[in-house]
Amino acid sequence: MKKFLLLFLVVLCSCHSEKKENLIPKPQSKPEETLPPQPYFTAIKINDVKLGEPVFGEWLYSHKEKGQSFEQFMKTPHVVPSKEENIIYLKPIGKFDLVQLKQIELVRQYLQIFFQLETKVLENVSNDIIPDHARRIGDVGQEQFLAGYILNHVLKEEKPHKGIALMAITEKDLYPKPEWNYVFGLASYRDKIAVSSIHRMQEEADFTLCLERLLKICSHEIGHMFGLHHCINANCVMNGTNSMPETDTHSIRLCSLCQRKLNSGFKYDNKKRLIELEKYFKENNLTEGIELMKKDLKSIK
Repeated sequence: MKKFLLLFLVVLCSCHSEKKENLIPKPQSKPEETLPPQPYFTAIKINDVKLGEPVFGEWLYSHKEKGQSFEQFMKTPHVVPSKEENIIYLKPIGKFDLVQLKQIELVRQYLQIFFQLETKVLENVSNDIIPDHARRIGDVGQEQFLAGYILNHVLKEEKPHKGIALMAITEKDLYPKPEWNYVFGLASYRDKIAVSSIHRMQEEADFTLCLERLLKICSHEIGHMFGLHHCINANCVMNGTNSMPETDTHSIRLCSLCQRKLNSGFKYDNKKRLIELEKYFKENNLTEGIELMKKDLKSIK
């Protein structure tokens, strides 16, 4: 289990050493980009929750990360939207039930608000696209797909119109290589593609908890595609995680620093984003998200 947890975070949460070279260059930072943050980011910083001292089993206990300042972010090449690339795509692979299809649509809606970028769901493809040599039966009798095959032989061939990020979602369990039991997901930031499985997020989870997990994992992963490193400044959706229980304790909110990084290249209306997120959380009974957005909105009045 420990081996799995470490692997999941390496491949899904972008902790591998190749991350920086997988990004698209951005023009060198200008002098004004190192000025103090806008009033919005200063105002909502009061709502950042400082991380406690990590304990055994948690991500930061075994990964001594240095974090990423705003200045470091601006100087590091990363993906930013352009007229040519500004749409996030989701690609369902498999046979989904009505509940799962509803969750995928809700993920689409959320990512569109979270990143303030148009987000679309591509046509669903059959599991038949995965050949026998990229399948196996797992330790409890579940069918598993080889995650790397989906990246290299399914997603790389996709060139969606104006796509800036592409994430496949499968209802089957995933494994990264024969010696590992399973993995939640795998990504290639150079190619701006990723795959995640809905299979284990549903285990011992009701609809709302499963949805919340999906929202956290998908926004975290795509956040990495846009240059955000793991956050060590506050409880944040960009925190590294060692397990699903640890993920459940992480905030669904971007902290003030990570919001500032994202907004630097996207230039969206921060208040509009908060209002839309609050509305989304209310419509989907995500109580934690509602309270977090209320606090941020109150801080900027």
